Order: sequence, then C-alpha cells, then structure tokens
Amino acid sequence: MLTFLVERLKSCASVDRCILATTDLAEDDALAELGKSLGLTVVRGSKNDVLSRFALAAEYTKANILVRITGDCPLLDPNLLEEMINEFYDQKFDYFSNCISPTYPDGLDIEIFTRQSLLLAQAECIDAAQREHVTPWIRESGRFRLAQKRHNEDHSALRWTVDEPEDLQVIRSVVAHFEGSSDFSWHDVLELAHQQPQLFDANAKFARNEGAAMGEGQKLWRRAKRVIPGGNMLLSKRAEMFLPEQWPAYFSRVKGCRVWDLDGRELIDMSIMGIGTNLLGYGHPEVDAAVAATVAAGNMSTLNCPEEVWLAERLVQLHPWAEMARFARSGGEANAIAIRIARAATGRDTVAICGYHGWHDWYLATNLQNDSGLEEHLLPGLEPNGVPRGLAGTVQPFSFNRLDQLESIASTHELAAVKMEVQRSSPPDPGFLQGVRELCTRRGIVLIFDECTSGFRETFGGLHLKYGVEPDMAMFGKALGNGYAITATIGRRAVMEAAQSTFISSTFWTERIGPTAALKTLEVMERECSWEQVTATGLTLRRRWQELADRYGLSITHNGLPALTGFAIQSPQSLGYKTLISQEMLKKGYLAATSCYVSLAHTPDVVEPYLNALGQVFALIAECEAGRSVEELLEGPVCHGGFKRLN
Repeated sequence: MLTFLVERLKSCASVDRCILATTDLAEDDALAELGKSLGLTVVRGSKNDVLSRFALAAEYTKANILVRITGDCPLLDPNLLEEMINEFYDQKFDYFSNCISPTYPDGLDIEIFTRQSLLLAQAECIDAAQREHVTPWIRESGRFRLAQKRHNEDHSALRWTVDEPEDLQVIRSVVAHFEGSSDFSWHDVLELAHQQPQLFDANAKFARNEGAAMGEGQKLWRRAKRVIPGGNMLLSKRAEMFLPEQWPAYFSRVKGCRVWDLDGRELIDMSIMGIGTNLLGYGHPEVDAAVAATVAAGNMSTLNCPEEVWLAERLVQLHPWAEMARFARSGGEANAIAIRIARAATGRDTVAICGYHGWHDWYLATNLQNDSGLEEHLLPGLEPNGVPRGLAGTVQPFSFNRLDQLESIASTHELAAVKMEVQRSSPPDPGFLQGVRELCTRRGIVLIFDECTSGFRETFGGLHLKYGVEPDMAMFGKALGNGYAITATIGRRAVMEAAQSTFISSTFWTERIGPTAALKTLEVMERECSWEQVTATGLTLRRRWQELADRYGLSITHNGLPALTGFAIQSPQSLGYKTLISQEMLKKGYLAATSCYVSLAHTPDVVEPYLNALGQVFALIAECEAGRSVEELLEGPVCHGGFKRLN
C-alpha cells in the first residue's frame, strides 16, 4: 500500500519532497526500512502524539506549505491533490482540506496547512486526542483562515480507505481491475463503483471515519474478535454485554475502584469489579506486596509451596465441618473437581444441580436431554455442542426453593451429589436448605454448596454459615485471592479422600501466587470485617436505587446478595434502559449498568457522586416511560441480554 501510494504521489508536480512520519516502535521498523528504500525521508516519533511527529518532520524541510496524507488512503488522487495545492496558493489559506464536511469518498482525504500553523499547534495544543489526530486544534482554535473543498455531488458514503481487512479486500479488487496500474483517477474508481458495485460490498458496513471516534479499547476489541473466538475469555466481560461499539473494553491499570482505559481515561467502576474478584478493591497494597515478594522469591519449583498447606488449614479452621481442601485456579475447575470427588466417593453418576456451575461437560450435559434445562440457571437455549451425547441424563436441574422438585429427582435417580448455590436472586425460603440437607443425609448423597461467588460476602467464609446448614463440600473463588487466581474445594474427610482414588491433577494448581494472595486477602478481610462493610454499602445502594426509582416513577426489582446487588427496570424497554445507563454513565466517568459488585473501595465519597449522576439518567428513563423514544437517545445498538446469572 505504501509503495503504491508513493508511486501515485510522485506524479504530483507540486510535491517537492515526501517524508514518512512513522512511530518509533519496533513493529514499524519494517515500514521505516521500506520508506528508505522508496527514497523517502523517514522520521520516527510517538505513537499517540502524532502532532509531535509531524512537527519533527517539518524540521526536515524548509517548505512553508505542508500536506498531510495518511497511509490508509492508497487511492489518493494526485490530480485532486495538485488542484487543491493550486487553490491553496491562490487563496492564501492557513488550512485547506476536503474532509471537514466531506463530499469526496473516504480515502481521498487531503489536508494542506502552513508551517506556521503546524508549529503553533505543536506549541500550544494540550489535548491528547487533538494531538493524536494532528489537525483538530488548527481547525477548532479560531486562529486560522480555514477553507474546505467540496464536490458538487456528495460521495462521502463511499469507503476507499483501509482500516479493516474488508477495506483491504475492496482496494485489492480495485487495483486488480486496473491491472496493477497506478495512473487511474478517482473518477475512474467512481465509474467502476457504478459498473461493478459488488466489488465494494465487503466494507459497506463501516461508517466513515469511525476510527477517529473510537477509543483504543474499541479498536482493540474489534481486532480481538478476528483472532479470539468471541473476542475474549469470559462472556460477562464482552463489550456487547454493556455498550456495543462504545465500551472501552480494555484497561491499562487499576487501583481501588478506579480503572484507566487504553486512552488514559480514568473511570470509576460501579459495575462488576473484575466479576466480583476484588472485594478489597483493585490493587490492594498488602495483597500486591505479598504477591510481589513471592514473585521475587520464585513462583514455581520442583518442590511444593508451603502456602497451600497454610491456606488449607486456614479454610478448614473457618469451616469446622470441613477437614480437607484442594486448590485450583478457576471456578469451573473447582466445580469439576467437586463433582469428580463426589462421584468417586459415592460410586454414582447422576447429579442434581441448582444454579450456575461453570462451563465443563458435566454441567452443560444438562441440556443434552432438555435444551431448556439450564434456562433458569444460565443462557436460554444454550447449545451443548461438543458435549458427548453419552452424558445425557447425568445432570438433572431443579429450581431454587423447590424442594419438591429435588425430592422427585432423588426418588427416580441414584444421585451422587446435589450441587447448588446457597442463595439465588432472593434468600432461601425457611426450611429449604435444611430440607435439602436432610434429603442428602437420608439418601447418602453428597451435598455441595457452590460458593465461588457468594463466599466471603456476608460472612467470614461461606454464606452457608449464615444459615447454619453444613454441606459435605463447598467451593470458594473470586473474592478469595482479591484478583489473583485461586479457588478452593473444601470438604469432609470421608468425601475428600476419594480424590486419591481418581485422577485430579494439574501443573499450575501448584503455583505459589494464588495461595499467597489468598492468605493475605483473608488476613485483611478478618482485620477489616470486610463482609460487614460491603454488605452495608450494598444495602445503601439498594435503598438509594429504590429512592431514585420512586422519585422518577419507575418500577424496579432488586436481585443478588447485598454485596453483589443489582436492579432491573420493569419495562419492555429494560435492555434499552440498561444500555442507556451504561452510555450516559460512561460519559460521566463511570463504568456502570444495573449491577454493582461492592468492594471496600466503594466508600461514601465514591458512592454519593455516582448516585447523583445515576439520578440524571433515571430522569431520562422516566421521560422514555412517558413516551420519549429510548432508541433516539442511544448512540449505538442495544446491549445483549445474555448470561442470565441469578445470584
């Protein structure tokens, strides 16, 4: 593309010299070498401060008039450039372009400006976004004579630039049509678009200059979806779950409840806080210091880390009914470990489940027999593709607070285990957990409480401690390591020792960082009584959300534990409203939707401004409930409804 573009530019008689201004990153070394081989002066500088790069380039020439051409415009027409340079000379502008209010196809962008205006922008422009795009300060400062070239027909919807692979496909088709020649005009391409419009279909879905409006995170998210199935490793973190096409998607650093995105923008996280992993807040200094010391001492060895013994003893101490523990690094692994142990201990295969328990085959097998089996627990209509058909019937779902359903399953199946979350959207009915415990004891079934999410939120340990019901096994994750990967499966000795009669083993379950982080996290939790603080904050949020809803005449319901609290607006437009909240709160500097996983960093001085900002969005929603169109307020698509998690 660069070679082709330079070849076209060389035919413009008014251009005296071409300078390639690229970045100083190693990834652009090849580009710089190519530029030199093409006879260009090569200047290298900042990736993001492109204005400084252009100012540096200006030092290599005494020219008073400079032209900015971007490398993503290989079809730039040298005749159009010659025409605009002559007009610039004649009219004595400071800045002249054809892309302020574009009428030419995207990909013919030309900007011409004086050396003086560029150097003044370099000296006085302080806005990072303006410096990245070079010329906005010149156009917006009000200090220069501006003009724009317009065509008598509007062709601005045509896309001849190269930002995406689909764009490159179109450009290759155009160049192939002209048999590799570089002397065709933009009018020739326009005629080709009329004669063979199918050549230009591939990139028709992209809007003009959308890259200029996209943050670095959005750009990277688009790239990610080309090389990573689904875009990332966790459904709950996909941008489409919050604000499609606008969500920042990636972070550069975090601290407390603050997140800095790839553009350096500081945001307050009033959302899911790492999916509930950081109960103490991001980057807790004591936990990070303990981990840093471990990294310095070494994370892996032929020998075992002593921290796993100390952590096992600590968790058993917190749960007197338990006597042994096994560790892993993810909740799905911990759940799979528990099921394997329970089946080994009982010699039975079938499991009854209530809740969300991960992605492994044993769990998704629920939908082999009934494609709506996990509808209450996970995703409606989830396809168990890739799960062996032989597992059909091995997992039987029952609903929360429906002891009668579980009794029916137990009467017709020899159950190895009952695996369930201790609490879903609302607390268990009186006697429900006790009834489950009695049934399991009576029938010799292993009772497993999945506390990967609920653990350490309302008690110093499992939520089951609050209800006084003891399982045979329990799993903990998320909050246990305050952002570092560690999960635990604890249980009674009679059950846990069955792990010796089967194969449960993995290399990275022996790394040292996870147990180290967990031990320090537990220490801080105990000292700060963190479960009391996050519960109190969650209850405050719930009360204040309700007050806002009442003030604006909205109907909302609440869900989750207080420390994992959320609300839902009762309206056919609920997803649109969730999207609107994410959109408007992002503008105000918040990552926020309809859930807040509370941390110690969510102090009153953080919560109060958040609620004031949210009140303004609730006012907009009230207008929509009164007849205003929410679609008119949204600046992109509605978020996905997916992943129906019922905490």
